[in-house]
Amino acid sequence: MAETTSPPQASAGGLQGTRATGRRSAESLIDLVSGVLHDLPGLIGDRVELFSLELRRAGITLVKVLATTVVAAILGVTAWLAMWGILVGLLMSAGWHWALANGLAVLINLGAAAWAVQRVRSLIRHLSLPATRQHLTWGAGSTSRAEAQRASDEQRPVREHPAAA
Repeated sequence: MAETTSPPQASAGGLQGTRATGRRSAESLIDLVSGVLHDLPGLIGDRVELFSLELRRAGITLVKVLATTVVAAILGVTAWLAMWGILVGLLMSAGWHWALANGLAVLINLGAAAWAVQRVRSLIRHLSLPATRQHLTWGAGSTSRAEAQRASDEQRPVREHPAAA
């Protein structure tokens, strides 16, 4: 069964009913806002506590990652030295003089180190964010998007191996 409501009457009793309903909705809005303001510190506090707990866990994880990286680096260097020791031993058993075998190992390692230094030098210029700095720099003349793209393309190597990046 559907209920029907009649519109408020223009009588004094009808106007008082409308005012009472308006007062109740204003009171309920005030109660709602009051409740939200009352709960707000708890909500913010919970999120701040969660954030601090996650930061603590992230810090502990970072320490573990760094410690594991150091262990891996030590093991890698040990394996590298063992490999060169075995290579020098094989060269000596093949009749090479010990100085010549060690000299070859040193030359190969120096060549690899020189390559690594050149690679770092070629990558280091990208750390300064040249295209962004050029785009954000306020100069005497403004550069167009095409000029900024051209400058960015000039700084990008023509062919870069994905594994080397």
